[in-house]
Amino acid sequence: MFMLPSDKEEIPYDEGSERASSVDDYKVTCIQFIKDISEDYLAWVDYYKLPEEEDKKRRTQIHAIVERTNEWIAKIATTIKGVDVVMNDGIQKMAESTAGYPFQMGVFVNNMSGYTLATPGMIDINIKAVGRKEFKVKLGWHQKDKRFLISSTSPVMIGESNIPDEDYDSLDLHLKMDAQKCQSRDVISFTAVVTETLDGQEYERRGMTTIIHMG
Repeated sequence: MFMLPSDKEEIPYDEGSERASSVDDYKVTCIQFIKDISEDYLAWVDYYKLPEEEDKKRRTQIHAIVERTNEWIAKIATTIKGVDVVMNDGIQKMAESTAGYPFQMGVFVNNMSGYTLATPGMIDINIKAVGRKEFKVKLGWHQKDKRFLISSTSPVMIGESNIPDEDYDSLDLHLKMDAQKCQSRDVISFTAVVTETLDGQEYERRGMTTIIHMG
């Protein structure tokens, strides 16, 4: 099993937000920070000594995350809090791409993944996964007492009442996010975790982080 980069529960880089004289200044700082920290994740990929195709795949994903995250910081975030949400979403995504996915997994909002768009209200979240041969999958927990990692510029919550405890050969789960308190230009980042099991025991677990721009 690969060593994973540490999973940050708290905002890993927020000192600059206290000192930033303007949102634009803070954006410049955070865009550079995303570029700098990506080198750390690329170094982890080096450490893994992966097969050529998988190595290239993870590097390509990390570079794409840097580009897309910085585009969202520049063009979509409108407040320092919003910049923090987008920046930390990018950091989570880089960690996930560095670790890779041993089983198939996807998280979709309005048929989009990774970087998505929705309107305030109740938002459908579709989580899909397929276990490898002889393995099963189920929705896991980000922490022992927290199903999802959520960071948002306005209060949101994901309903958990219809989440099954059983594991299955494949998962196709629809959940509802209550984003009725959101407004246009809000951003929401959330991480869903899928656990792969063998004979009822957890074997692997992976998170997938999605960001939503409220249109």
